[in-house]
Amino acid sequence: MDSIPAHDLIWTGSYTADSGGSGAGIGAVSSAADGTLHWLGVAAVADSPSFLAVHPSLPVVYAVAEQARTVRAYRRAGAFGLEPAGPAWPAGDAACHVAVEPSGRFLAVCCWGDGQVLFYELDADGGITARTSAAESRDPYGDAPDGHAPGRQERPSRAHAALMLADGRVMTTDLGHDLLRIWNVRSGPGPALGPVLDHEVVLPRGSGPRHLVQHPGGNVFVVAEYSIEVAVAELSPGAGDFRLGFVGPATAGGALPGDSAAEIALAAGGRHAYVGVRGSNRVSVLEVEAGGAALRPGADVPSGGNWPRHHLVRDGSLHVAHERSGDIVTFPLDADSGLPGVPSDRLHVASPTALVPARPRFSARD
Repeated sequence: MDSIPAHDLIWTGSYTADSGGSGAGIGAVSSAADGTLHWLGVAAVADSPSFLAVHPSLPVVYAVAEQARTVRAYRRAGAFGLEPAGPAWPAGDAACHVAVEPSGRFLAVCCWGDGQVLFYELDADGGITARTSAAESRDPYGDAPDGHAPGRQERPSRAHAALMLADGRVMTTDLGHDLLRIWNVRSGPGPALGPVLDHEVVLPRGSGPRHLVQHPGGNVFVVAEYSIEVAVAELSPGAGDFRLGFVGPATAGGALPGDSAAEIALAAGGRHAYVGVRGSNRVSVLEVEAGGAALRPGADVPSGGNWPRHHLVRDGSLHVAHERSGDIVTFPLDADSGLPGVPSDRLHVASPTALVPARPRFSARD
């Protein structure tokens, strides 16, 4: 079989038996021009590769292993396969997210279990060569009572996702401490990178910032897992600092018991944002207003499966990966309203947790 072109290929993360899932590792899916997806097979057997990232210029994929507490590089082999490119590197407890710097200089890995933010230096071939730990998070609400008992309330740090910003910095989320942390990552003396904390943005207590995406105008949209809200981190054009701006509901119908917000994604051009909500199993379509300064929920649409863990907006389609029902449901998107139509495709995939194109077809900044 000939090699599948990168622009037609989507990698899928999964939960395997060590996390209670039924996946086998990193999967490979091809996408047709009409948005239809086709299962190709298991690209690499791996333990719970729950999130993936792709090197910007090389045929290299990076995967975290949540239970094994590692991150590893894989290189394309054959039609759609992946083979390990070097050893698995140690990460932290419940390593749940990995992102690649746009020039391929380093990785950022976030660990939900112990709150670590880790940076890994990459060589010219995309291999991992060194690891550096970033400074630990401090709870900005550490001395505030939680409403049930007076005095200090210990809350664990829960680093969850990293975003490579357009200006070269890195923003990470911390669900446990309700923080956005902005890093400068410089090459310094010695074998490893030197991450330096630039500043922080504090979100409302108990909101739980999870995933994030940058609007073409520079502001960052954040979905809050616990409060089922969206927040806007506004970028100051002069100082370059971010500050908390708009905070509002992530859904048109409001949060329901058992809800847990999961992912936020932008359509091309940044006119619409899409938020997945587990529990009630919805995707909310939000209008981007005021040049990226606010978000207004327009409609909630059933996600088409159980537990929408991750979703991808691509080529006029919305692909939603359902961890518990084991499928990826595809919706056509109306170009003007941004609303999903009737589902056009359902692909059965075991315990999918992430959808990552081998080569992105657009940037939200385009």
